[in-house]
Amino acid sequence: MVRGRGARSNASGRFESQVREAFDDGWTSQDPEPAQIRTILTAETARTIIARNDSPDVGFSRSINPYRGCEHGCIYCYARPAHAYMGLSPGLDFESQLFFKPEAARLLEKELSSPRYRPETIHIGGNTDPYQPVERDTRITRGVLEVMERFGHSCSIITKSALILRDLDVLARLAARNLVRVAISVTSLDRRLARSMEPRAATPERRIGAIEALSCAGVPVSVMFAPAIPALNDHELEAVLERAARAGASGAGYVVLRLPREIKDLFREWLATDHPDRAARVMSLVRQMRGGADYDFEWRTRMRGEGPIAELLARRFAAARKRFGLEGRFGGLDLTQFKVPPKPGDQGDLFDGA
Repeated sequence: MVRGRGARSNASGRFESQVREAFDDGWTSQDPEPAQIRTILTAETARTIIARNDSPDVGFSRSINPYRGCEHGCIYCYARPAHAYMGLSPGLDFESQLFFKPEAARLLEKELSSPRYRPETIHIGGNTDPYQPVERDTRITRGVLEVMERFGHSCSIITKSALILRDLDVLARLAARNLVRVAISVTSLDRRLARSMEPRAATPERRIGAIEALSCAGVPVSVMFAPAIPALNDHELEAVLERAARAGASGAGYVVLRLPREIKDLFREWLATDHPDRAARVMSLVRQMRGGADYDFEWRTRMRGEGPIAELLARRFAAARKRFGLEGRFGGLDLTQFKVPPKPGDQGDLFDGA
């Protein structure tokens, strides 16, 4: 067991020619001290910063991810398998071997300045959290938002970190121009369960506080109950939506637990250590929502599941969203304000002060 981390192991990625796996040889203490793993941050050289996708169930076609890997360590994170492409483990490596893009703001400015560029809302944090702990020092997400403001470009953000409030000044100005909306992920109101599932993320109360602060500043904010895990946190759906509504959220969404590739083994391992009393029940219900498998990749069902369990969850969500006034539709963000700002030395400067 590793203190302050979500994964319980660090098995090799699926593309590695050699496999690493820890095992007990009997020589270690029966009650060893929990190990610690230091976070390693590596700069990544990128040529572009805007990623594009055509997934019909994602909800955005352009995104910016300032980081690969996430120190929050959420055991259920669907981005974990991508670390295998880096020659690293989707387990502990994912939450301790992080990559960041120091040139993100400059690259964004370059792409937005292209004569061929046409504006479309850009989602910040579609893969890993743009406000994970290392953002306090790197300030990459802050730099991206400042570029968005200068260019009058619309964006959306999803996070489970109260660190977003550091940038409330920029967000409030963007919101006043209908250029931003934010979603805060609240998976549980139970501090112990949240700490177990998301060991380095903000506490549930701080996330609710972030919703309130954003709403008071005029920033459109919704709550995401994601993932919904049967027999573990699904009973909290109504309570989470009610607390978020009282804090000022005007919209809500949810996603059922997704266990693609290596995540299914990591999640089962975590259940066995942290929740052994309900591990079998949880996985049984998950499979009932996935046609008997741990996961299905079908676009039509991967976000919501299928079968009676999934249908009941959908009905509960719809009823709670209506009951607590979270059916707000933010509408489209404004794309008409986009404009490449003049650079020092541009011809327009000749007429300043004329």
